[in-house]
Amino acid sequence: MKTLWTALTEPNRLHIVELLRDGPLTVGEITERLGLQQPQVSKHLKVLSTAEIVEVQPQANRRIYMLKHEPFQEMEDWLQSFRHLWEARFDRLDNYLFELGASEPLTSNRIEDNNV
Repeated sequence: MKTLWTALTEPNRLHIVELLRDGPLTVGEITERLGLQQPQVSKHLKVLSTAEIVEVQPQANRRIYMLKHEPFQEMEDWLQSFRHLWEARFDRLDNYLFELGASEPLTSNRIEDNNV
């Protein structure tokens, strides 16, 4: 997964991944949409390919790039392990705020009471 993170930390590569999220594209289409030179895009695609983030399908004289599902599933699984931690913390915060609200009137209620 370290290779995935390293590849995605470069802004142009991240933009390429975001473009490919909507579907396969050729090098020319990526070049046009990003406003980069073709050699730059090809170098970024090489890094993404080496990191196994994208796959290429040759079609006549064009190369079509698309995202691979597996690295993002691996990232999702890793993030899921942290999601449980944060959900538990947010649940405790919800409980605390509920208890706090039950014992003290809310600030907006105090303002309304003072205006009456």
